Amino acid sequence: MSTDSAIMLRRNLKHTLRNPVTLFNAVFLPVIMMLMFVYVFGGAFDVGVDYVDYATPGMLMMTLGYGLGATAVAVSSDMTKGVINRFKVMDVSRGAVLTGHVVSTVVRTVLALAVILGVAFLMGFSPEATFTHWLALTGLLVLTSFAVAWLTVALGLAAKSVESAGFATVPLIMLPFFSSAIVPADRMGPGVREFARYQPFTPIIESVRGFFDGTPSGGHTIAAVAWCVGISVVGYAWARAKFTARA
Repeated sequence: MSTDSAIMLRRNLKHTLRNPVTLFNAVFLPVIMMLMFVYVFGGAFDVGVDYVDYATPGMLMMTLGYGLGATAVAVSSDMTKGVINRFKVMDVSRGAVLTGHVVSTVVRTVLALAVILGVAFLMGFSPEATFTHWLALTGLLVLTSFAVAWLTVALGLAAKSVESAGFATVPLIMLPFFSSAIVPADRMGPGVREFARYQPFTPIIESVRGFFDGTPSGGHTIAAVAWCVGISVVGYAWARAKFTARA
């Protein structure tokens, strides 16, 4: 990472630590959702295994979305409040602004994922994954975080105002709810079932679930990586184009 990008990363992380709402949404809200789904709703779902074992991969994926609104708002704020012009005077690379937002989002997300995983273990989560499986699923989660971060930055740049930037990420936040995160896609009604099967988060969740179970699925993993690479490319290209046009 360049020096300018490191400066932007440190700046964004400081902003996160100073904003209790961002910390709550990124770290504590996922824990509340985890407790609610397992202890309140879990008994209503017959998934063939302990619900905490089934739900943990889905909860990890949902966690990716909870802090995205803050990233989109921060990006939009930088573009609309003259911050970029000040960076020009300071001879700071403008591209580092985007990199800083992406990396800080990934760092924040990885922290939230670690917290959720720790809570899952306290709730009785018992994966069968080997060391190799742990490495693979960690890499996939980081890759997913990276892809979603670039798409979020692009959404923040495309937003017309700071107020609308947070709402731009709502589809990303809601998408895991319409996947196999909570219940198997086969249990869903017509239409929703097909959507759940073919949207990007389902193969990612099923791939992570397979790694946790010690029985990884090559098909799901290939599809998951393909989706992540595709989202990364689209998000990066869109973000660069919007940034160039506005900066």
